[in-house]
This record gives sequence, structure tokens and C-alpha cells, in this order.
Amino acid sequence: MVTGCTSKTQTNTSNTATTTSQTEQPQLTTFEDTQVSDRALSDWEGSWKSIYPYLKSGALDSVFKEKAKKSSDKNFEEYKKYYSVGYKTTTEKIDIYKDKISFYTDNHWQNGSYQYVGYKILTYESGSKGVRYLFSKIAGDELAPTSVQFSDHLIQSEKSAHFHLFFGNESHDELLKEMDNWPTYFPSSASESSIVHDLLHH
Repeated sequence: MVTGCTSKTQTNTSNTATTTSQTEQPQLTTFEDTQVSDRALSDWEGSWKSIYPYLKSGALDSVFKEKAKKSSDKNFEEYKKYYSVGYKTTTEKIDIYKDKISFYTDNHWQNGSYQYVGYKILTYESGSKGVRYLFSKIAGDELAPTSVQFSDHLIQSEKSAHFHLFFGNESHDELLKEMDNWPTYFPSSASESSIVHDLLHH
């Protein structure tokens, strides 16, 4: 979870492409900008859980070992370290219903109503691309994050199977710079084995 910034400046909601140096951010790889369309919060509706606890327990070690076998860039330890930073969060659960997002952090729920403010297409140095869908808080608890960005490898309206979430109190423009930490959420009903299977074939 992105923390520490208290800025509440709103960002330009243009979908102009943003360039970043991140090379391994888990996103879509190739698509035409014209293929991207707006999406509603209902695409992420439901109850979700962080998979960071599975990483900490060692349940995802088989995923990192398999990645290491298929790559010459990182070994097992390096992959686990990379995803330990990526998945890290204190927000264990996310509930989404209509325009509301609830965050379960440090044994407390924080709720907010959010408005869709557009999407951003990200282009990385490697040539791969991704899309973040941006939502801004319009009402709710003070501790609920101001800015929320979804990334789930989809570029058109479709029910999400899992997603990476960027959230905090900075503006969307600032939050778009976050490339290392992307807490990842699966349905609350997902079993450990199904999560491992999904990640192995991701």
C-alpha cells in the first residue's frame, strides 16, 4: 500500500500514454491504444483478499521456482524478493459494491465512495504496455485512500478475475509513478491451490 503522502490534488483525466522505466511490471504486453475502453467499478465488484500472506507463508514458492526455471534474468531468491516488494500490503481485504470500496487495514474497515476519472495507458522501456483505471474518492472515511488505480491485464469492460491495486492519498499523477509495489487481490473464495495455479499460468 502506498502511504505517507497527504496530497489530494486531482489529476488530469486524459488517457495520454505515460512512459516509465519499469520493465517487469505485470501488465498486458501489446495492444493498440484505440482498443482500450472505459470501465465501471462493477468490473471489480465483490470481496477480495490479498495474496501477500500466501507469499509470506511460503505457499507461492513453487511459483517463483517455476519462473526461475524459465528465466535467465532472476533466480528463485531474486524472484521471491521482487514479488515480496510487489505484493506487500497491510490491507488484507477489499470489498467493492456499487460505488463503494471498503479497505480492511490493520483490523479496521475504512470505506469510501469513488468516482471513475478515466484511464492511463503506460508504456514501458521494454515496449510492453498496460492500463490503469483511475477512481477518486468523493465521500467517505478520512482514512480511506484518495486515489485508487486498478490494473488487471484487461483493457475493456469485463469482470476481473484478480487485480493489482495502487492506492494512496497522493494525486493520480503521483500514484502512476509507483512501479515497485502493486498489492494483488484474488476473490475471497479462492483456494490456495487455485491461486497458485492461476499464478503459474499467468
